Amino acid sequence: MGNWLVTGGAGYIGAHVVEALARNGESVVVLDDLSTGRAERVGDAELVVGSILDEDLVRRTLRAHPVQGIVHIAAKKQVGESVAEPLKYYEQNVVGTIRLLSAAAAEGVQAFVFSSSAATYGTPPTDLVTEDIPSQPMSPYGASKVMGEWAARDVAQATGMRAVALRYFNVAGSYAPELGDPGVFNLIPLAFQALTAGEAPLIFGDDYPTPDGTCVRDYVHVADVAEAHVAALQQLADGSDLPPFRVFNIGRGRGSSVREVLDVVADVTGNDTAPVVVDRRPGDPPSYAAVVDRINKELGWTARFELRDMVESAWAAWQHGPGTV
Repeated sequence: MGNWLVTGGAGYIGAHVVEALARNGESVVVLDDLSTGRAERVGDAELVVGSILDEDLVRRTLRAHPVQGIVHIAAKKQVGESVAEPLKYYEQNVVGTIRLLSAAAAEGVQAFVFSSSAATYGTPPTDLVTEDIPSQPMSPYGASKVMGEWAARDVAQATGMRAVALRYFNVAGSYAPELGDPGVFNLIPLAFQALTAGEAPLIFGDDYPTPDGTCVRDYVHVADVAEAHVAALQQLADGSDLPPFRVFNIGRGRGSSVREVLDVVADVTGNDTAPVVVDRRPGDPPSYAAVVDRINKELGWTARFELRDMVESAWAAWQHGPGTV
């Protein structure tokens, strides 16, 4: 049983990590500025309200709550917004990560898990994406995650800290209705929003070189993502002789097309309004999915939930409070 600091633990993914750690008997302290998170999401964990940009606050928190390690999830994460406001993303995601690492190193924190993203890959050159594919991000958001990985890697190599970066693919679903995704930016909640408003879901292009012509992505349940963090932390905590820095993909290892997802949405919601096909979005690669052999072999983690589980749990969360759960 350990004690962990989770930054961004009041947000969508962060709250699931906090919940999974608690279920596994771990003690958690959450640091969150509540700009997008909600205090009630952290359950029984102690909540420190503040920003990772405040290095003095981070250091005071680490002194007051001695921890085995940090799970760093706090970040801005909207690709389009990052293109429009790149400096906001570099400040929060890069400067914030550097200040957090600086405080962690100064206070002797030994383990660091960094919430990264498949956006680090940009447009992958192959449908099956391994961790060894060079990072070529296409947005300031993706670039900020690459820089965060570099910072964690270099600090780990310099200080003896052990760090892990977890590159999420397309996260969906909810462990419980009250923990649903509050943002309406991804395919499943966007489909719910359209259907709830009596409109048709949109498909951005159906002429891609895929089986049904629509883009294919690797969707992974947020509860599986949370368990991947638990697996990483448990290994870091056991004192094994580990490399200073490692990267793992988090996905199911196979893709689902936009039309397949919308078919499941129609079945789950009982609303079979036909999607409308519109023009492609610039920069959307036709198909990619995570290769997850490394995390399965080294951490013993594999995704348990299927696409229908994601849609059903996301729909329950949507009904709990559309767009504001």
